[in-house]
Amino acid sequence: MKKITGLMLASVLAMGVAGCGSEKTATEVKKGEPVKIGGLFDITGGTGDVGTPYAEGEKAYVEYINSKGGVNGHKIELIGDDYAYKIPEAQKLYQKLKSSDKVSAILGWGTGDTEALRQQVATDKLPFFSASYSEHLKDLKQSPYNFLTAASYSDQARTVLKWIKDNHKGGTAKVALIYNDTAFGKSPIEDAKAYAKEIGVDIVDEQIVDLKALDTTSQLLNMNKKAPDYAIINQTWGATSTILKDAKKLNLKTQFIGLNWATGEGLVKIAGDASENFIGVVTHAFPYEKDLKGMKDVEEYLKSKGQKLEDKNQKFIQGWVTAKIMAEGIKNADKMTGDGIRAGIEKINNLDLGGLAANVTFTKDNHAGTNKIRLAKVKNGKFEVFTDYISYK
Repeated sequence: MKKITGLMLASVLAMGVAGCGSEKTATEVKKGEPVKIGGLFDITGGTGDVGTPYAEGEKAYVEYINSKGGVNGHKIELIGDDYAYKIPEAQKLYQKLKSSDKVSAILGWGTGDTEALRQQVATDKLPFFSASYSEHLKDLKQSPYNFLTAASYSDQARTVLKWIKDNHKGGTAKVALIYNDTAFGKSPIEDAKAYAKEIGVDIVDEQIVDLKALDTTSQLLNMNKKAPDYAIINQTWGATSTILKDAKKLNLKTQFIGLNWATGEGLVKIAGDASENFIGVVTHAFPYEKDLKGMKDVEEYLKSKGQKLEDKNQKFIQGWVTAKIMAEGIKNADKMTGDGIRAGIEKINNLDLGGLAANVTFTKDNHAGTNKIRLAKVKNGKFEVFTDYISYK
């Protein structure tokens, strides 16, 4: 992977838009020419623990589809870099991808940079798939070229709260929220609080934990004063593992439940037995779910590289699926332009992802592909899925 940078401050981006708005963007790709897709990756930044396998999955799918002849006579060229989850760098990389590389669409990453870039993305007419599932990206007036390929963080939190409401025994369920002070961390919080109030679940505490926290004892002790039955975590593997290890040392009885970036094999590897009984939101399949139809293509690709499914984790599958959905949009496009690919994505109707993720549908009026998730629990050091695809409504 090359090098990028990431979370954007809106003010920084606004200056970038003002300074670069007149630059020429990509023109229509002619028959037989490659379709260039830009990639914003976090390999070395605050979310690099999950960003690295995700980027590998995106690159792998592009290589796989190209080995099959590409899409409608076009190979896909993925041009990406590591932006390290830093603010000024995402804008610089975006400008390069747009103006120098003439990409026709973008595979992005973080919430802060995605939200801050969305006005410029709309001006440049570049379809944008982010690894952020921020609820704000559903707003087509503000984000007409952004698409969500999995349930939004807010929908994930609502579904977890609904599951708690339906399964809690003994009075009103008490829930704490643990998140980092970034656009990503805070994304679902207000929606979660509003929905909890609506359905009669009590949010009793909130704690801020840094993405790279090495000690969360003080936050957990403060949380424990409110005696929550459950704590919903919106973090990546690193901070989540710290929370779970400290909770085990403190002998807390709270049931911890993580949204999608807190969930996966990497968490178990870092947290060890402290992850036992942790519940995670599952938006994409685990590689060890080998019987899934969609896993056969992944296995075929890995075998060609001398690798096995056991070499990969869930975030690799997540990146693979994201690139696969983009390829489907390109396949549906009448013209290989940003507008053409956007229209092609909007033709995707109940796309069967072979069990690797919930089927997705996009229309001109709805760029949120799904609101469905599964839930899994760590048992004997391994996530075991215990629900079908579910949603809060």
